[in-house]
Amino acid sequence: MTIKNRYSDLMPSPSVLTVLACALYATSAVLAWRRQRLLTVAAALALTSHAGALSIELFLDGALHIGVSEALSLFAWQSALLLWVFSFREPVAVNGVLIYPLAGMLAAAAAVLPSPRSAVEPLSWQVSLHILISLLAAGVLTLAAVQAAALAIQERLLRRHALASRSSHLPPLQLMERLLFQMVAVGFGLLSLTLLTGLWFVEDWMAQHLAHKTVLSIIAWIVFGVLLWGRWRYGWRGRIAIRWALSGYGILILAYFGTKIILEQVLQKHWAWPGS
Repeated sequence: MTIKNRYSDLMPSPSVLTVLACALYATSAVLAWRRQRLLTVAAALALTSHAGALSIELFLDGALHIGVSEALSLFAWQSALLLWVFSFREPVAVNGVLIYPLAGMLAAAAAVLPSPRSAVEPLSWQVSLHILISLLAAGVLTLAAVQAAALAIQERLLRRHALASRSSHLPPLQLMERLLFQMVAVGFGLLSLTLLTGLWFVEDWMAQHLAHKTVLSIIAWIVFGVLLWGRWRYGWRGRIAIRWALSGYGILILAYFGTKIILEQVLQKHWAWPGS
């Protein structure tokens, strides 16, 4: 028996780690709403358990296996991780009320409904860098979308004069808006790098099944760019900013998961990398 096999035998099963992660994510959501100090520890344990389950689900026999459900789980994990990191600097921990349950549900989906296995050949450093930046961009913009949703709820409560009873859970409105545009700006920069680094390995848009994904990503990039320009030029805020932020995020998610689902589940194809 090899050392690798011995290590795998000692690892808990993905199902055990997933159940643990789901329980800890649920606990973290409750703690986020109550603003309790144990949130940092509970979320860290949830992220660790989720990461352990992902490592077993994604890497089999030394190759990377990733389908729609595994990609969704990975996406949710890194969004939750970014929220956990940002919470040390900005008052965004309350967004865990949405992010942590979502991460738990997608982790459970990956364990219960695994995608058909299709091994991915070892990737070049250019492609690996592109994937890393794209994940960071999607993660930051996910937090921006959650921030926009929280801002929409806060504005609605304010119009209904019902904000006072819930003010202890939400930061001030101006702070929420500032954080939203900061997240959009960072996500826009990372999305710009994603599109630029993607040029390194695109050989044939149609043959690699990247045309629709690229076009939708560019549209999302334009939407976020217009939002930032409108903020700078006209001082956009409130419902206008919320609509543009959520629209851009919806297009971005469609660019990745929409095209991936159609390719893998309907057309039985996959995105192709150079040399594959």
